[in-house]
Amino acid sequence: MANVTRGEDYSTQRLKQRYYFQDSNMDLFLVGALGWGPAGGLSIGEAYYVASQITDGDADSWSRAFESQGIAQSKQADEWQRRGAIRAAGEMRLKAFVCYRMAWQFVAPGERFIALCCAHEKLFDQAMVELGFPVTRFAVNYGGGKLPGHFFRATDPTAPTVLVIGGADTCHEDRFLSQGRYLFERGYSVALVDLPGQGRVQEQGLHWEPAAEKSIAAVIDELITSFGVQPRKLALLGMSLGGYFACRAAAHEPRLAAVIATTPLPCPFELFERVGKQTAEATTVSQAAQKNMEVILWKAGVSGLSELAQRWEGMIVEPGQVQVPFLSILGEQEGQVWKDQARQWHETIPSSKKSFVTLDAQSGADIHCQGNNPLRLAQEVDAWLREVL
Repeated sequence: MANVTRGEDYSTQRLKQRYYFQDSNMDLFLVGALGWGPAGGLSIGEAYYVASQITDGDADSWSRAFESQGIAQSKQADEWQRRGAIRAAGEMRLKAFVCYRMAWQFVAPGERFIALCCAHEKLFDQAMVELGFPVTRFAVNYGGGKLPGHFFRATDPTAPTVLVIGGADTCHEDRFLSQGRYLFERGYSVALVDLPGQGRVQEQGLHWEPAAEKSIAAVIDELITSFGVQPRKLALLGMSLGGYFACRAAAHEPRLAAVIATTPLPCPFELFERVGKQTAEATTVSQAAQKNMEVILWKAGVSGLSELAQRWEGMIVEPGQVQVPFLSILGEQEGQVWKDQARQWHETIPSSKKSFVTLDAQSGADIHCQGNNPLRLAQEVDAWLREVL
């Protein structure tokens, strides 16, 4: 959910420290882009060059700067491809994917948003081919539309599978750089997928669903049928709003062997209500925050924050239904809503195999979903899964 400003109310924040931009939304996603660097995203030099071309809080300058960098990187990838330097081409193509994916972050719903998404999808698939990843694109029939995804098959056919679900501001391809690549390189099969309201699925009229276990069940059906995934070795990792989806799945989907959430959010209504209150009281809202909110509302299928809160009122995951092993992860820069819900969730679920991890400033992984150090999240997930699976 979009931060309105770096004001006194930190209840819904996703980061507290300033890294580069005064605008908290831009700062969060720039840090996220930097965090993807070790997994094949932008280098520090590339990311800071793009940032230097952006006017703080100006959404249009953000989009232009990232797209311009993506165009240059795509041309360089083509040149290396022509010269037979296929790996270098794939590496640069993956960077171009990051730029096009970042370019749509603060673009209002419409033709430009869709065009940038389509460009990032094409670049991602081409990069996967050039880099030689054993990946299969798939689509899940659901609600009259299709949920797109990618499946990365581990070398060991008996290896566990991790299904990675993003949140309000993500697409499934960017979860490859956030967690997918790290988990795949640790020997797991990895499934990445967009649920309703994620990526550009909302273009099909499929918006966020409070009963997220229904779409997750359809995805699991597909993983079992098409890829031979065994439920006893299937884990789910939910990030941000995906933390709510993970809680729903843990309570209602019996075919999961383990569930991880960063951060557990069993009652998103509280978050939506607080954001609505902050927005109404804000004296100034940046162009970036405004456009980001337009996309959020589009993904949710509502006309405003009050309608969003009304639609989700009463949607609470009952912790008493959770028996599956569950790992809760919390960064210390998260706002109080995130902190309170995560801790209460962990304390009240009856699972006999539950763990709670808090990541502080020294870990370098203390912002929302460990965006400043996603490798640390993968390490925590891997270590825990090896204990419970």
